[in-house]
Amino acid sequence: MESLKQIHIGTFIEKRVKETNISLSRLCNYFNCDGRQIENMYQCEFLDSHIILKWSKILNYDFFRLYTQHLILYSPQQSMGYNSTSLIEKSSLPEFRKNIYTKEIILFIMELLETNIKTKAQVIQEYNIPKTTLYKWFNKYRNLN
Repeated sequence: MESLKQIHIGTFIEKRVKETNISLSRLCNYFNCDGRQIENMYQCEFLDSHIILKWSKILNYDFFRLYTQHLILYSPQQSMGYNSTSLIEKSSLPEFRKNIYTKEIILFIMELLETNIKTKAQVIQEYNIPKTTLYKWFNKYRNLN
């Protein structure tokens, strides 16, 4: 989970390509490019969102979720202005559930607690996780790392 602190999208894509065993020729055909260009994408720390979307489709993996998890872990909702009474006008953008905690995030948080890197109080404050949610996780997931 530590790799989500600094996301290198090309590395994640390359790992998924290896997991799925999709041939280079199929990828070249899908992206309408040559093998060198595919290999270059693996070296990219950043890619345009439409390219990431195409990778997500062909590899059947939501690469955007990496960024969402990064936001949850390293820019907790409280610091992003959510639930703030200072927001005068409501956004016209779609609203999403406040927190989307994946099993990977839960296990990451549990590891922080079990290794005493952070206390429950620190996790609650830093990641804006409700106390009851954290205690439910603790009872369900402890010692699963």
